[in-house]
Amino acid sequence: MSQKVKRYRRFISFLREVRAELKKVTWPSKNEVYSTTVVVVFATIFFGFYLFFMDVVFSWLITKVKDFFG
Repeated sequence: MSQKVKRYRRFISFLREVRAELKKVTWPSKNEVYSTTVVVVFATIFFGFYLFFMDVVFSWLITKVKDFFG
């Protein structure tokens, strides 16, 4: 048996196994996807503002310390 035939059979076997595994997956409902997406978007916005605020505060503190020891 040639090398190409062996590779082809292994590839076909791999695709069959992938298909079998995908049938076992529990896919989320539309509502679950929507709600988790909303949570991720709000968490991203919240932490973006939080990190911005912390950056401003620490920049201000570092400026004050540099001015003090200046």
